Amino acid sequence: MSSTALRTDRYELTMLDAALHAGIAEAPATFEVFSRRLPEGRKAGVFAGLGRLVEGIERFRFGAAELQWLAAGGWLSRDARDWLRSYRFSGTIDAYREGEWYAPGSPVLTVEGSFGEAVLLETLVLSVLNFDSAVASAASLLVEAAAGRPIIEMGSRRTDPDAAVAAARAAYVGGFAATSNLEAGRRYGIPTAGTAAHSFVLAFPTEADAFAAQVASMGEATTLLVDTFDVETGIRHAVEAAGRRLGGIRVDSGDLPVQARRARRLLDDLGAEATKVVVTGDLDDAGLRALADAPVDVYGVGTNVVTGLGAPTASFVYKLVALGPTGEQHAVAKRSPGKATVGGRKEAWRSGAGGATPCDLVGPIGTPAPPGSRPLVHRVVEEGACVGGRSLEEAREWHQAVRTEMRRATALGLERL
Repeated sequence: MSSTALRTDRYELTMLDAALHAGIAEAPATFEVFSRRLPEGRKAGVFAGLGRLVEGIERFRFGAAELQWLAAGGWLSRDARDWLRSYRFSGTIDAYREGEWYAPGSPVLTVEGSFGEAVLLETLVLSVLNFDSAVASAASLLVEAAAGRPIIEMGSRRTDPDAAVAAARAAYVGGFAATSNLEAGRRYGIPTAGTAAHSFVLAFPTEADAFAAQVASMGEATTLLVDTFDVETGIRHAVEAAGRRLGGIRVDSGDLPVQARRARRLLDDLGAEATKVVVTGDLDDAGLRALADAPVDVYGVGTNVVTGLGAPTASFVYKLVALGPTGEQHAVAKRSPGKATVGGRKEAWRSGAGGATPCDLVGPIGTPAPPGSRPLVHRVVEEGACVGGRSLEEAREWHQAVRTEMRRATALGLERL
C-alpha cells in the first residue's frame, strides 16, 4: 500500500511544525470544503472523488522512507517528524453523497479533528475533489447532451497516466458507460471498450487485409475503424471482412452528422442493419447535440471529458471555519477582499418537494431541517475509520437518481449543468 503523505504541499508541514511549537496542534478544529464559483454558464456541479479520497486518507502515513526524506531536507523539526511518525487521521468527515449535484458556497465536505491532523489533509482533499468533480460534471453534461446514447470515456492519451485512471472513474460516476483505460477497469470494475487505431490499418498492405486480421483475431462482433482512407470504401471492406453480423464501425473524422447518416444507409443497404455506428473525434456537448438527429449508436469522448470541458477544476477550497470541541466551537472566518468566508460549521439541505425547483439551503449547525427538504451530508469517516462513501456503483446510481432533480434546477432546456 503506497503512501499518499508526500502528495501534499510543503506549507502543510510548515503549519504543523509551527502549530506544534505554539501548542495549538491538538486544538479541535473544523474545516469545510466548498466551491467559490462554477464555470461560466453552468448552474450546478457534480460532487465526485469521495471514494478515492477516503482511500487516500487511509494511506496518508509517514513511513520510514517519507520521514528519512523529510529529515534530509533539513527544514522540518525533529519534533514534527516524531509527531508525523504516528500520524493517523482520527477525526470525522461528513460529506455530500458522491454523485450529488452541488451549488457554490455549500459545504460539500466537513473535516473535524485536531488542527494538526486536519490541516495536513488540505492538498489531498482538494487535489482529488477538484479534479474528479470537474470531470464528473463534464461527463454528466455530455451524457445529458447524448440523450440516452452511451458514451465511452477515451481520454487516457490526453492527461497524466494517474489522472487518466481517476478521470475514468469520475466519468463513470457522471454517467459514461465504459472506459478505454484498462487500469480503471481492473481497479474499479468499470466496463472497458476499445477498437483500433489508424496505425493498425496502415500496418497492412490494404485496408481489407487489416480488417480481415482484426476479425480473425477478435471475431465478427468487433468494431472496425473505417475512415483511414474513404469511409464508404471502408464500410464495404468492413462488411466483406465480418459479414452482416459485424459489431460496429467507427468514424473519427469529417462532417460527423453527414458521415453517420451515410454510414447508416450504406450498412443497411449491405444487410448489416444491426451493426452499430460509433462516432468519435474531439466531441464536446455542442457536438453531441449536433448529432442528436443522426443515426449514431455510441459516442467516444476523450479530451473534453478529462479536461472538464475546459474547466479542469471545481474551484473547491478548504477553509478553517471553527475552533473548539463540538458544542463549544467559536467561528473563525477570513475577511480578505474577494475571498471572504463564512465562519462556523454549517449544515446543508436540498429543497424542492412537490416538484418545485430545487435549491440548496445552508445554515449553522443545529438549524432544524427546513420543511420539505432532505439533508445533503452524511458521515463517511468516524473516529478515523471509514463508515461510508466508498462504493463507485452507489455513486453512479445516486447521480442517475438525482438527474431529474438537476434538470429542474437548471430550468429545463438544459445546456450547461
